[in-house]
Amino acid sequence: MDTALKSPAAPPGNDWDRRGLPAWTYHSEALLQLEIDEIFLNHWQLAGHVNDVPKKGDYFTLDIANERALIVRGDDGEVRAFHNLCRHRGSRVVGDKQGHCKNAIICPFHGWVYNFDGTLRGAARPNSFAGLDKTKFGLKPLDTEVWMGFVFIRFNKGPQPSVAELMARFVPELSHYKVEDMVPAGGFYEFTTGVNWKSVRDVDNEGYHVAMAHPALQDLYGATYFDEPFENGISRSTGAYSTHGGRRWSVRNYLKHAPLQMSLPEDLRRRWTYYGLFPNCVIAMTPEVVQCYQEFPLGVSKTLQRGAIYKRPVETREEKLARYLARRIDRDTGREDVQLTIWSNESMKSKAFDDFHLSDLELGVKSHHDHVRNALPVVRLQAEPRDRPIAEVNRQLTEA
Repeated sequence: MDTALKSPAAPPGNDWDRRGLPAWTYHSEALLQLEIDEIFLNHWQLAGHVNDVPKKGDYFTLDIANERALIVRGDDGEVRAFHNLCRHRGSRVVGDKQGHCKNAIICPFHGWVYNFDGTLRGAARPNSFAGLDKTKFGLKPLDTEVWMGFVFIRFNKGPQPSVAELMARFVPELSHYKVEDMVPAGGFYEFTTGVNWKSVRDVDNEGYHVAMAHPALQDLYGATYFDEPFENGISRSTGAYSTHGGRRWSVRNYLKHAPLQMSLPEDLRRRWTYYGLFPNCVIAMTPEVVQCYQEFPLGVSKTLQRGAIYKRPVETREEKLARYLARRIDRDTGREDVQLTIWSNESMKSKAFDDFHLSDLELGVKSHHDHVRNALPVVRLQAEPRDRPIAEVNRQLTEA
């Protein structure tokens, strides 16, 4: 299995379609609903890490569109995921994003009580429910997979194989980081931006803009950064540390103080690597930490960005300093990316916008767009269908 870190060859000459998704796909309400149904709800979503719920009764939640997930650790130590929906009237059974249930999950609406394995323990005032069969009213489970400590869920069965199968070619590389043993470094973070979710992905999926738009990353990587495009739902981007010592304060001190992690192979000790999982997830590895981040549509022009950082269970002072400095670099880069997504997204509404004209260095964008095209053939149309519902057109194109 070849996991060598080498730059992929670009397509020969100009013999490939350099266009991106058409502009209408970034501003269509009808398409957004189709994306939610056919991409977000039936593809794997990284919900969190097993160490976000270290004790029985610990839980966290994740909302995607109109669906709500509850991830909880049971009495037997297993981490399970359920719809965060009481079987009585549909209330959330927990209202907080993260917390702890002492002995059971108790719905805050009418007090139905669920065990941590999702089974119904009992209903309040049970005599008012004639013949209630508790075995038929447990919390509804979600498709769940724990891979290298990360908890993945999906609301509907979809086209993807298991996460383990998807990520198999990178396991020899990732296994050195011992991600399953890492612990949260501050919990989940969230913020919203006024753009379509695909505009966030478009910026994140290519490093062509790094030299111009990200001074700190350019200082850290130099010309070593490259992208491996999406293939079977997975991508990888990576950059080795520059040898010039760093011109920016955060980069210079990061390179100076970050200790070499001797448990890693030599080629990973001075390198940041980003693994993409279609449609919207990135797992970013540095020698000190792992960061995961993703985006979810809240509207056609509103996106929730969510992430978390995980650290080694025991850190030296030098590792803590390196984590702080890496976070400063990421913070600056994130602010720059937000502005780029705004400019890119707003251009789609301009009459002057013709199409993307992608560089050989933007194959990450092309390959992600190709995955969207495969999932939703309707986006191959240059104009939004107006005579029939988009879902109907997409279904016919899928069956053709």
